[in-house]
Formats: sequence, structure tokens, C-alpha cells
Amino acid sequence: MRRAVVIGANGQIGRPAVAALARDGWEVTAASRGGGRDENWPGGVRTERLDREDDAALAALIGDGCDLVVDVVAYGARHARQLTGLADRIGSAVVVSTVSVYEDGKGRSFDTMDEPDGFPEYPVPIREDQPTVPPGDATYSTGKAALEQELLSAGGRLPTTLLRAGAIHGPRSPLPRELYFVKRNLDGRRRRVLAHRGESLFHTAAARNIAELIRLAAARPGSRALNACDPHPPTVSEIGAAIDAVMGVETETVLVDGPEPSPSVGRSPWSAQRPVVCDMSAAERELGYRPVVSYADSLPETVDWLTRRLSGQDWRDAFPALGRIYPDLFDYAAEDAWFAAQGA
Repeated sequence: MRRAVVIGANGQIGRPAVAALARDGWEVTAASRGGGRDENWPGGVRTERLDREDDAALAALIGDGCDLVVDVVAYGARHARQLTGLADRIGSAVVVSTVSVYEDGKGRSFDTMDEPDGFPEYPVPIREDQPTVPPGDATYSTGKAALEQELLSAGGRLPTTLLRAGAIHGPRSPLPRELYFVKRNLDGRRRRVLAHRGESLFHTAAARNIAELIRLAAARPGSRALNACDPHPPTVSEIGAAIDAVMGVETETVLVDGPEPSPSVGRSPWSAQRPVVCDMSAAERELGYRPVVSYADSLPETVDWLTRRLSGQDWRDAFPALGRIYPDLFDYAAEDAWFAAQGA
């Protein structure tokens, strides 16, 4: 039986990835910091505790060898070198990266979005041969670029498929963008503001679809970078309407031409003045990729999980990463003042 080791197995992507590989006949070792087990995993899945920074522990986990390593949490050149240093014991690897490694023809990227005229103008759709940011350790994007460069330079020593994920969604997300609409509905807010006429496009990526790409890449080893996104990305207005439908509420959406009226009014986690849309034809051609779930069909599970997580606690305690990036995401006083000014 083929043996696979999944690093970061208890996270948003790791859980469905373990399940997908196990269903496909792999003998899976699920490694994570806590060493826990998902209730949906088959009984044959083995769990192990792992500190991702401990080189000796990782080497011991790989043991005499395995056919596949799936690394959901790898970041930076150091983690890449951990894997390439064990290349003689690993058949192939699948490593999760991000679409934020892309830059446009003027050197703009996700890292420059908040600068004047810093929002990238990507081609629509973005193909995998689009230039990427310089590798380094200054930002999340440059760290992922360093990870990619190190792994791809290993060539035939360790065949690695890099999956550049878009706006990941699904249960257990540390950065659940859907909270923008879910919390407003739970709080009884029946009016909301969306900048750019609600037409912002930031290509979504279901964790279950990424898991399917992992399963397919595991069966077809190679050295490549592939986009990892959903089919037909919805606009932010369409996302809000779909969440309303799942929650059974009716809302009024006020659409604003151009950017947000203020940092705390009209800014959503999908706000983008130009579209970020990825070409998925390479994954379809090279892996035979067909998504297993659409954005709308994945929402009930996500909404239910978010609702339960919010019960009895502040949203910033439930999702501290989201709170750090968007501290004013639910500034209702600012929204009410803006509505009042528009009425006046």
C-alpha cells in the first residue's frame, strides 16, 4: 500500500486532504501539532504529533521512507530545505502555496495593495506563468515565493506539485471571510455597504477542492506550480446573496461606486478594485481536475460552523487572525453614521 504523510493534518485543508487520500487507497499518517483525529477519517488513518520546526521529529516521522508528503503549512526556504534534505526518502510532495505570490507587470502584488495605486492589475485570468514576487522573508507572499523557488529548484530529486490557493473557504478557517456577512445577519443588520458596486472578484478556493487537487497530484507526481481555485468565482455581491439564502434572511445592499467610503465602511475581505481570477486549465489538463463542490453548495456547512463558533464569544476571540487584519470589520456605529449622512 502507498504511504502518505500529511503535515498540518488537523487544519482547514489538512482534514479533507487526509480523507481524500484515505478514500483513494493511501495509508495515511496524519501529523499535526496536537495530533488529533477528525471524526470523518477512516479508522486506518494513523495520527502523530509533530512540531513543524523540529528537523529531527520530521525525519523520524518520515522514517525509512514514504511515497508522498503533503505539506499544508510549509512556509519559507527553511521548510523547503527540510523536505529536500529528506528527498532520498520521499517519493514526491504536494505543497500548498498561494496566489499572493503573483505580481503584475509593474511589480505590484498583494503586498502593495494598500499603497496609492498599489493594487495589482493582473491579467484575467492569471496563468501559472505570470511573474511572481522576489523570494524573501519580509512578507507572507515573499516567504511563499522562497518556498516555491527552493522546491522547484530541487528538480528531479523531489518532484513537487505546488498548489497556489485562492481565497480559501470552508469550516475551520482561521480567516473566514464569510464572517463579514454571517455576523451581520446574526446581529440583525439588514443593510450593508459594498464598495466597487459589489463586483469585486477574489477567486475562491474550497478546502475540499484543494483536497481533490492534492489527491490527483499525488497520483501524478511532477515538478510544477498549479492554481488551486473553484470554478466560476462569485462576486462579493453574489457571495452575500448566497449567504442570505442559506440563513433565510433578506437584506438591502447599498452599492458604492469606487473604493470604500472609509476604512470601516464598505470594506469586505473580498474588496478588490481589480479582479483576481485564476486560470484553472492547467490543473484540468495535467491532473484531470474537476471540482467536487461549488461555492454555493459548500456554504451551508461553513455558515453552520461559523454560527457555532461565534456562540457566546467575541468574534475577535473566535478568529484573532481575521481581527488583526480587519480590526474595523464590524464598526456598526461608523456604518450608521454614513447611512445617516447619505439620508441627509
